Amino acid sequence: MLNYQLFPRSNALTSEIQAVIDCFLIEYDKIASSKNNLKSDDVLRIISPYLIKLGFKVETGKSLSEKIIIPVLFGMNNRVDKSFNADALSGDGRIVIEVEAGRATENNQFLKDLFQACMMFGVEYLVLAVRNEYRGHNDFEIIYAFLETLYISNRIKLPLKGILLIGY
Repeated sequence: MLNYQLFPRSNALTSEIQAVIDCFLIEYDKIASSKNNLKSDDVLRIISPYLIKLGFKVETGKSLSEKIIIPVLFGMNNRVDKSFNADALSGDGRIVIEVEAGRATENNQFLKDLFQACMMFGVEYLVLAVRNEYRGHNDFEIIYAFLETLYISNRIKLPLKGILLIGY
């Protein structure tokens, strides 16, 4: 079953966030980690036609021209001095999507994704899609507990309006 939770939990889903969830729901049988052992690029490739219909720009490969580059710092004459890459970005630049597979918790990739989303210019929401099942543990549950602690403790204030965690 597709799992999802928007953080902070005091926020309701927006129509744009629900539309992203629907992209994963449509192809859930093809991407479900309980039945499929897909890499993150494979999952992104499967859901990308639906994201594109919503107006998202989606990474299509590893070459510079195929990447989604989001500015972080600007220098003289508004030149981009620092940027990060993302798997997908909404047309208005407010929603960034990162799809992870095996590295989500084992290499703490989700923390890097969170940090980078917080630094990206204009980004308001991070959508983080991770496996429900990976090598005997549930990445969704592990990250859910982390995000729950982050928001309940109220010790760190994030510049994001929300983080949508999706477990596929």
